[in-house]
Amino acid sequence: MSIAVAATKNALAETYGALGGWISAHTGAPGTNGANEASGGAYSRKQTTWGTASGGTITGSEVEIDAEAGTYTAAGLWTAENGGTFIDTVAVVATTLGAPGKLRVTPTYTQT
Repeated sequence: MSIAVAATKNALAETYGALGGWISAHTGAPGTNGANEASGGAYSRKQTTWGTASGGTITGSEVEIDAEAGTYTAAGLWTAENGGTFIDTVAVVATTLGAPGKLRVTPTYTQT
């Protein structure tokens, strides 16, 4: 079912954004619990700031995640910088770093 009322779509999108604002990097599918989260080096989750929903879409600010050499296939959304509750998978283009570097992630959610 898609929602026909724009204000309702926007309210639901903003509720999604309010669930969590910490973005993680993953070396494999996160599943439903945030599995395969990156680690080591200077890695840490980064906080996004969600904007105001429009057209049922809410977008967070771009984050730069420090990551070790490796292949990263997904990002995740969490309630906290450490520990916390895994909220959802953030789709990204798989990226391989040949040396430590930064992954750039801009989270977006669309309520239909």
